[in-house]
Amino acid sequence: MAQATTDTTFTQSRPAARIITSQPKPTARQWLLHTGLFLLTAFSTTVCGIFMTARDLDLSSGSPPVARGFSSSLLMIPWLYVYSVFDLVRQAFLHPQYLGHGLLYSGSLLAILTAHESGHYLFCRYYGVDATLPFFIPQPPLLLPGTFGAFIRMKSAVPSRRALFDIGLAGPLAGFVVIVPIAFIGVLTMQHETVPAGASVITFNDPLLFRLIARVFRINLADGVINPFYLAAWFGALVTALNLVPVGQLDGGHGTFAVFGGRAHFWIGRVLIVAMVALSVVGWLWYGSPAWFVFILLLLIMLRVRHPEPERMEPLGSGRIIIGIITLIVFTLCFLPFPITIT
Repeated sequence: MAQATTDTTFTQSRPAARIITSQPKPTARQWLLHTGLFLLTAFSTTVCGIFMTARDLDLSSGSPPVARGFSSSLLMIPWLYVYSVFDLVRQAFLHPQYLGHGLLYSGSLLAILTAHESGHYLFCRYYGVDATLPFFIPQPPLLLPGTFGAFIRMKSAVPSRRALFDIGLAGPLAGFVVIVPIAFIGVLTMQHETVPAGASVITFNDPLLFRLIARVFRINLADGVINPFYLAAWFGALVTALNLVPVGQLDGGHGTFAVFGGRAHFWIGRVLIVAMVALSVVGWLWYGSPAWFVFILLLLIMLRVRHPEPERMEPLGSGRIIIGIITLIVFTLCFLPFPITIT
């Protein structure tokens, strides 16, 4: 999710830290593709927001088609899925407050993702790195969180160590700037209710950022009911934390390579994989949460891709070291060892 990748090999170093080259402007066809993906993602996240927040919405008023026989039932599954999505949207238009919930969630989450990818893209332009516009990846409606994230693709070499550092960390830091006010709104507008004893509950555990906000304003998060802003900030924080894991060509991987070099990047990534596997097993056995297993599969695939080396490995300077420390703090505020628990 929300990662910048490159398919180029780097050549000999250059003396300049910033290299301005002529970069081709996106064509009308490319604008159409990226805009279409953005609109599809806006639709899927809106449907997801309605589905997660409209708990009292009556979806039983319609009469879904009935099939007889095993083979007929299998063939009806896609149609039943489409029918469910259509019925949810229809009911939301009949109850505008639920449609509003979906739009608030979608708008907030897309604002976070757009800020994240814009951070990468603008620094690519600054350093003369040829990069695509952001690709937004929609999920099938009704799946959480409604999107697989977004990414840009770098199509030319990164000219220097400082450029790699800036491009890699600009995305999560820009996204975090947008997450913070949305998280404040989500926590401060949270309503509370008592969960019936014995009920099966899926809990979105609160990252440290949310806990600090609740502590400052003396808000009890234990019995809070999620709202669109909370959900958007929660998923945004999770995406930020995942991207800052120092593995492969994730944003954290770029930062680790820039700060510590290629050899340290190699070993840190493998140690993190082992730690994530252990965390996944503990989460599954203790909390019934399968949250990390799919992410580990992605990390294993990324480990097979060699991280390209910048053309010039000049010193980063004290200012960027401070930014690196700030990024570690952002990771701590967003990371959850067990994002979801099932009781």
